[in-house]
Amino acid sequence: MRKGQNPAKFINQVARPQRISVALLNYIPFLSGFYAEALEVLKISLESMRNDPGLPFDLLVFDNGSCTEVRDFLISEKEAGRLQYLLLSEKNLGKGGAWNIMLAAAPGEIIAYTDSDVLFYPGWLSRSVELLEKFPNVGMVTARPFRTNPEYHTATRAWAQKNARLESGSFIPWETFWEFNRSLGQDEAENRKIYTETQDYKISYQGLSAMAGASHWQFTAFKSVLAQFLPFDMDKPMGQVKQLDQRMNELGLLRLMLPDPLTMNLSNSVEFVRGKPAQPGDSRKNPISQRLVNLPPVRKFLLAVYDQIFKWFYS
Repeated sequence: MRKGQNPAKFINQVARPQRISVALLNYIPFLSGFYAEALEVLKISLESMRNDPGLPFDLLVFDNGSCTEVRDFLISEKEAGRLQYLLLSEKNLGKGGAWNIMLAAAPGEIIAYTDSDVLFYPGWLSRSVELLEKFPNVGMVTARPFRTNPEYHTATRAWAQKNARLESGSFIPWETFWEFNRSLGQDEAENRKIYTETQDYKISYQGLSAMAGASHWQFTAFKSVLAQFLPFDMDKPMGQVKQLDQRMNELGLLRLMLPDPLTMNLSNSVEFVRGKPAQPGDSRKNPISQRLVNLPPVRKFLLAVYDQIFKWFYS
């Protein structure tokens, strides 16, 4: 038998979520090897996104089966009031499985999605929302320009040709182009060749500029738009997330990037934040052992071995 009245009945107002939800997906299964600096990267990402984003937001974190140390850190962040929603998954559901839950659960009208290894610069959110709201029929906005597969923004360019000013050429400086691709572990010589053989597509519309293209690692979108693509059916943890890029393009939604870099990929290292890493040939900062393992054949072999060990333990 009930004893007394539930005090909640006498509450006249409840908290309302912010219009914008930042949704961060995290997966750090252990703190060694590839993931040795991953927790520090996550902390930097969280701190930077709060540093003058330009608009208020609530933060939702979905942890995709990380180790105890990482979960404990996220719980402490939640208890300290530095994140508003925390979802802890027992197992790694893959990116698609996590998206199905977190993109549906985020309460905001606008969702700013991010991987857990993204560095943010002041104004990243307000600038993204500006493009999202002032361009018509926008699918997603990424807060950094880089060269994406042109097959994924054919609809954006077709719209721009009819309704805005579309220019092609090298609008992204080499330094900005290489900064991003270098973070992915790519080769500089090969990237210089790619840079000279490819181009950017700049769109000018109602006093605003944007680049054609966007990407699934960081984007801002209306929740109502993202709902059209749920649920995602992805049978692998990674590698299939480009489906979102493709499907948005097929539906004719605009995929845009800010013309200046307000986000940066940190990958699994904090060296970009701490300072410029040692260059090949600098023996004082780059010892012989480090130079040896960075030789392309050696690096390729060691990474292949590492990947196989990871699959044995975590597949």
